[in-house]
Amino acid sequence: MKIVTSLSFQGQCREAFEFYARVLGGKITAAMAYGDAPPDMPISDEKYKSWLMHCWLEVGDQALMGADMDAGWAPNIGRPKNGFDVTLHTGDSAEAKRWFDELAEGGTAVMPFGETFWSPGFGSLIDRFGIPWMVNVIPPADWKPAQG
Repeated sequence: MKIVTSLSFQGQCREAFEFYARVLGGKITAAMAYGDAPPDMPISDEKYKSWLMHCWLEVGDQALMGADMDAGWAPNIGRPKNGFDVTLHTGDSAEAKRWFDELAEGGTAVMPFGETFWSPGFGSLIDRFGIPWMVNVIPPADWKPAQG
């Protein structure tokens, strides 16, 4: 089984997924626009033709899925994302710090990246697309937090 998070946007899905592919070193393997759907699909406004109805990003053996949604289809789409985070785990502190810094660019650091009592590096942020992220370094078995 594979559990995949699906992210919703309002016209920024393609831009967001191209950004995530660059930051995370992934590859977009599907990007289907509403304009490419069968002609009987009820997309009336021309602005939706370039919006993505399905996007798939492969990063190693993991994936993210996404789509653009209008308020008429998803009434809460304009509200801040709440109740989830896309979480990245790595054993490489430098890689985690780079992910955090790049994802936070133009967004908001909620908890700045740094050592915690459970990890050599952890941070949380909301990216410029409104998506919440957590970045965590998996500590090696012999790791101990620095003494204050």
